[in-house]
Amino acid sequence: MKLAYPHSSHNPSDRNPREIVGGRAYGPLVTDIRDAPALDRAALAAVTVTVLAWASAFVGIRYVGRAYEPGSLALGRLAVGTVALAALQLVRGRWVAPNRREWGLLLLCGVAWFTVYNVALNAAEQRVDAGTTSMLVNLGPILIALFAGLLLGEGFPRRLLLGAAIAFAGVIVIGLSTATGDTTDLLGAALCVVAAVTYAIGVLAQKPTLRRLPALQVTFLACAIGTVGCLPFAGGLVHDVARAPAAATLALVYLGLVPTALAFSTWAFALSRMDAGKLGVTTYLVPPITVAMAALLLAEAPPVLALVGGALCLAGVALTRIRPRDRSRGA
Repeated sequence: MKLAYPHSSHNPSDRNPREIVGGRAYGPLVTDIRDAPALDRAALAAVTVTVLAWASAFVGIRYVGRAYEPGSLALGRLAVGTVALAALQLVRGRWVAPNRREWGLLLLCGVAWFTVYNVALNAAEQRVDAGTTSMLVNLGPILIALFAGLLLGEGFPRRLLLGAAIAFAGVIVIGLSTATGDTTDLLGAALCVVAAVTYAIGVLAQKPTLRRLPALQVTFLACAIGTVGCLPFAGGLVHDVARAPAAATLALVYLGLVPTALAFSTWAFALSRMDAGKLGVTTYLVPPITVAMAALLLAEAPPVLALVGGALCLAGVALTRIRPRDRSRGA
């Protein structure tokens, strides 16, 4: 299945990537250079919501995992998210029929990023603390940046590669400072790697669909596919809901509404306006925020060295967002 964009007037690197469907034009439109700052602010706001929500998800999964098995937690979270996204889709009322290629990419995204990723992540957090899990899973943006350059034709900007290397060094520093023999084992680490790989696959499959399909519709369909993939855990979910404390179930609902329905929608919105590689690297902000949340809510106090790693993550992300000056425009 080829993920690269075909050479056409709709290439996302163009300034006006519009798709004509049934006489109507879809996709982002920038008619004047003055529209770009507003577009950037909207994408930045979407990224901010995504990062904060996903950071809270690692803490929430760690807490809910005390009462729910990995599979049932994934099914419950995705089911709540699918219902919420379906309601938003009905309110929005805009639907573009996917073609065969887009259905294939949506299926890949739903199975990889929603089914396998969630089950692997939930299982990992039963063995690995929330902060360390978020750091290990953030191997994903490295894979996204590299394979987006290869498969999506986004190239390898020097700032992207350097920023990714610095941020990844920060992830390693945080991981070394927080991982202990009591909280980390080989199976848990392996599950984190599985989550990172499926995360990268999901993003790379999702990006081409956003050329033509609305971001909300893509998120809804991928989440619904992921929910179907988790249906074998339905019996376990019924059992866990019956015996779990109310606080854990409410936290599961939160995971479905905010880190899933809301955050995946804002992610897709930002991904439709940014390169996959650059957007993926911004998720390096998740580990330091997760470490702080875990310290506050789970009493997992990070060591000083973790703060150093967090600073490196911020520096790396900032570097990838610096744009070279366009000298052709003059003053």
